[in-house]
Order: sequence, then C-alpha cells, then structure tokens
Amino acid sequence: MNPSDAIAAVDAAITGRHSMRAYLSTPVPRAQIEDILAVAARAPSGTNTQPWQVHVLTGAALQRFTRRLGEAFDDPAQREAHAEEYDYYPRQWVSPYIDRRRKVGWDLYGLLGIGKADKLRMHAQHARNFQFFGAPVGLIFTIDRLMGQGSWLDYGMFLQNVMVAARARGLDTCPQAAFTQFHRLIQEELGLAADQMVVCGMALGHADPAAVENSLVTEREPVSGFTRFLEA
Repeated sequence: MNPSDAIAAVDAAITGRHSMRAYLSTPVPRAQIEDILAVAARAPSGTNTQPWQVHVLTGAALQRFTRRLGEAFDDPAQREAHAEEYDYYPRQWVSPYIDRRRKVGWDLYGLLGIGKADKLRMHAQHARNFQFFGAPVGLIFTIDRLMGQGSWLDYGMFLQNVMVAARARGLDTCPQAAFTQFHRLIQEELGLAADQMVVCGMALGHADPAAVENSLVTEREPVSGFTRFLEA
C-alpha cells in the first residue's frame, strides 16, 4: 500500500466511526471479534502494563445480561439503589461542555421525535443502552482497581483502537458509560473478581441503515478551537 492509500484508509476508519444506536441482528463471527481485539491490543500503555480486560457477550449470555440490567433500569427502586463507582462526567457543568452535551441530546431526540416533556419516551430511549441498542455483541471492559490514572489514559487508546479496527472491517460500535451505574449487577452477572472495576460497555455489530438515529453525526471543534502553535 502506498503512503497516500494508507493515509486514506486510516483516516476513513477514524472519521467514518460514529456512535450507532440501532443494529441489525446479523451475527459477528467470533474470529472477527478476536481479530479486532488483537489489533486493539497494540495500543500503547505505560511500561507495557496493558490494563484492559474484555468480557464479550453474545447469544443467551447477552440476553440474560440485558434482561437483568433492563429490569433494574425500569424499576425506580432498583435504579435509585445503584450509582456510578467513578465520576465520568464533571460534578459541576460549565460552558462549552454543557452546551455540547445538551446539543447532542436534543439532536438525537429531535431525530426520534421525542419532545422535551416526553419523559416516558426519553426513559425508553435511555433503556436501549442496556440492550446494547440491539447489537449482537456486547462488550464490557474492566480494569484492576489498583491501577492508576495513567492506566485509564492507556485504556482510552485501547477503546479507540477497538472502534477503529471494527470500522475498518465494516462494523459499527457505540461506547457506553451508562453501564457504570449498574456495576454491582454486572459484577454478579459476569462473575467478576472483587478487584475488577467496570470501565464502560460497548455495542458492536452492523448498524441498521434504516434507523434514523444512526444518521446523527456529532459536530467537532475545528483545530483552531483547541490548539495553540508556539513557534517563537
């Protein structure tokens, strides 16, 4: 592959990736999942610690998992009894972050025809997180509790590799922090050791091209909006 083709292929995999929230039931072969994870494992990590652990759910195991978490989310008492183990988002929102958060939420709801007062449909849409949006493969990522902040940076590079490697193979993904609320149920369902902490989940499969929510492509700041060049 000549350099220009290599650049085009990598750029296409990166820019062609966006979070898909509806999937076809088309199975993803285990060998393909293993290939994606093997490529993703080339992510850099401090002193080659490789802090990632992946739990792949398909078939009956996926159905049991999604059923239990879906029931917990739909039950107000259970939902209130569970809380995230770590802060993914800031405790106090400020601009421009809160503005971007609100925009993507209302852009999605707008595509789905969900109004600001339609709490039942909002709940139903959020509940689809716990079904991995209908994807045939659900991934749960965990990390050893003793690992430090640097290992979480390493983990982010691994997750990005998973998503880009999937896109290069014609597959789609959606990284999901929503699962962290139910980390205690996930620990039980997956038989996780006490030293394992849930980082996030991810849907993997073939996106449904007819689903309107999959047309959502979020905006990005231009380079000039987040970069300083210091030359003198």
